[in-house]
Parts: sequence; C-alpha cells; structure tokens
Amino acid sequence: MSADGGAVAGPDGLLRCPWGLSAEDYVAYHDQEWGRPVHGDDALFERLSLEAFQSGLSWLTILRRREGFRAAFAGFEIAAVAEFGPADEERLLADPGIIRNRLKVQATLANARTLAAWAPGELDTLIWSYAPDPAGRPVPRTLADVPAVTPESTALAKELKRRGVRFVGPTTAYALMQACGLVDDHLADCHAR
Repeated sequence: MSADGGAVAGPDGLLRCPWGLSAEDYVAYHDQEWGRPVHGDDALFERLSLEAFQSGLSWLTILRRREGFRAAFAGFEIAAVAEFGPADEERLLADPGIIRNRLKVQATLANARTLAAWAPGELDTLIWSYAPDPAGRPVPRTLADVPAVTPESTALAKELKRRGVRFVGPTTAYALMQACGLVDDHLADCHAR
C-alpha cells in the first residue's frame, strides 16, 4: 500500500486501489466488477445477499465462495429461492460451500419471499433511486476519503427494512452501492476509475 493510502502499482504496472492488490482473487474483481453498474432484480438480490453474508467477515471469504453460494441458492433467482422450504434451509446450513450462519440463511430466504411479491424491476428501480449525483461527490484520492456510510446508504437501508428486507444496514447498503456501481469509489489514480 502506498504510504498515503493512494493507488498502488500492481505487477502489471497498472495503478489500483490498494485493496485490489491485497489478494490475487481481488485483482479481477476490482478491475472487472467492483463499481460497474449492476441491474436486474436477481443480480441485485445476489449482491444484496452476499453483502449480508459478508457482514462481520472479509469480502475475500465471500468472493472465494461465490460459486458455492450461487449453486446453493439457485443462482439467486428470486422466484426459485422464494420457494425454498425447511428442508432447503437445513441443506444450506450443512453446505460447506457457503457461510453457514442460520440468521443470514434465514434472512436470505425471507428476503426472497418478500422480493418475489414485488413487481418485476421494482428492486432495481428502488436501489438505483438512491444513487447520488456523481457531480456532487468528490473523487477519492486515498482510502481515507472513502466513506463507510453515506446519507444515501442510510436512507436506502431504512427503506429496504421498511419494505421487509432483512439484514441490511447503512454499511451493508453502502457496500452494495459501491459493488453495484451506484457510486464510483475507485481512487482518482486507479486505472479502473
């Protein structure tokens, strides 16, 4: 990491956010996914679910198990997960390919049931309605300039909770906003910005 927390040159010479070089698995995620716009109810349900599973853990733990999560949760297809019953819950809690936290598993299943009752595109529209105006956001130069929570993420978490979505707080909502491109928190000198 650079002494000031700014972008760092990787082995390929490209400048990246320091976390994007902290583990080999992060390079492709940082360069090709993080901060890129994600749309679609199922895709956003996946990201919302994975951010909830990440709570209290390293994102690397989740990233390394993402394919296991996708297999266990029917590709995060909302309609399919909404049909999961008690036997599926027990299957998930025994699955070594995911994080076997009962509260997080139950929240994911409950969220799928809640979201299955929403109109097509409603989750996408709701989440993206909280994207701040990029012109009003300073470009972060160092990691210290990147917030963990914003007024928009606090409002998004509050609205999701009000509408029955579980296991999402302001920090989780902001991580979702970063991962799904609602905000661009790549550092100013990062090649992926």
